[in-house]
Amino acid sequence: MPDYSGLVRYATLAASSHNTQPWIFKLEKNRIWILPDLSRRCPAVDPDDHHLYASLGCASENLLLAAEAAGLRGFCSYDPSTSGVQIDFEKTSPFRSPLFDAIPKRQCSRVEYDGSPLSAEQLRQMEKAGQGEGVSIKLFTDTDQKEQIARYVAEGNTAQFGDAAWVRELKSWIRFNGPEAVTSGDGLYGPAMGNPAVPRWLGLLAMRFGFSAKKQNQKDCRNIRSSSAIAVLVSDIDDKPHWIEAGRCYERLALQATALDLRTAFINQPVEVAPLRAKFARFLGVGNRRPDLIVRIGRGPEMPRSLRRPVEEVLL
Repeated sequence: MPDYSGLVRYATLAASSHNTQPWIFKLEKNRIWILPDLSRRCPAVDPDDHHLYASLGCASENLLLAAEAAGLRGFCSYDPSTSGVQIDFEKTSPFRSPLFDAIPKRQCSRVEYDGSPLSAEQLRQMEKAGQGEGVSIKLFTDTDQKEQIARYVAEGNTAQFGDAAWVRELKSWIRFNGPEAVTSGDGLYGPAMGNPAVPRWLGLLAMRFGFSAKKQNQKDCRNIRSSSAIAVLVSDIDDKPHWIEAGRCYERLALQATALDLRTAFINQPVEVAPLRAKFARFLGVGNRRPDLIVRIGRGPEMPRSLRRPVEEVLL
């Protein structure tokens, strides 16, 4: 059987909610399965597992791009018996795309950007990258529209910070310093979010006294105002295959932005709080379709990177 471990490594560099890396890879001849690892669920922030399945889509897109660079054309499908992704391969001419080259460079940059406008061509490229089968993209660059989105983010923050289970879950996935991050190989690395590396006890103490919806709202509003564009991905149908497809679209969008030397970061609060998600859908004018993911885009500094687990730890 061919050695697919290199492809899996590229797949694991994909985005995932809280960097939980909720995937298991099963390797077969001419086929790779990407299966959900339900032990890595985040039931407080993601009660219906939407983000978990979107994460599988992110990994699928990376894997397809890496396979293409290795001379394999991948055919991706949803398998209802496993709730996973099945990717079948056939040989083709190798093609190394700019999106493939962007895979190791992509990151969520949770900092202020410089607010400079994007060109029409840059917006066109990202709009093209963010569309998929049953998934569309809306791009917002107008100041008033960004302010409206910031208000929805603030409303989401207020709801989440008031949920003790959400706070506990978030704390469990934060890695406050390098040794913690290296030991786990997952989670939200503090310096990647713009925070100093500190011992865990100090990080938890700082969160206890300085972690509030008010402060997060101030930070998020600054970050949104500094962004050049906001992208919202919307699914036609609210089910697992479309959640996976939305993840694929996000990953392409983020990779295209990276190839253009732009930064991206999630601001998903309005789609994570169910009652607020319905209000946000009305704001978007998308009817009964589901807003999946919200991403801000702009020019900003490169940040420290969250780590990934070794390939052998994610193989079945």
